Amino acid sequence: GYRANMAAPIDLHLEFGGGAELLFGGVKDHQVQLPNQAEPWDIRQLLVWIKRNLLKERPELFIQGDTVRPGILVLINDADWELMGELDYQLQDKDNLVFISTLHGG
Repeated sequence: GYRANMAAPIDLHLEFGGGAELLFGGVKDHQVQLPNQAEPWDIRQLLVWIKRNLLKERPELFIQGDTVRPGILVLINDADWELMGELDYQLQDKDNLVFISTLHGG
């Protein structure tokens, strides 16, 4: 089939819950568009993008190193990301990602 050199922009629905939304200005639902780039977008790159573009405060409460911090559950289209390749999962247009903090208090 026909493949463009550049991946098309990807529209994603991001949802933050369990308190994680407090790091994003209290907004739970985010419709985002990732710009096109030569390489396919994966979760690792998405986390960098989120850190640069969405995280309002205290990024260390959401991101640790190049992944989410322990205690944050990630679902990709309602499936546990551990079943989907975690950071290496290649994002598809219209994917739905949920990040739920299971840590309370602090």
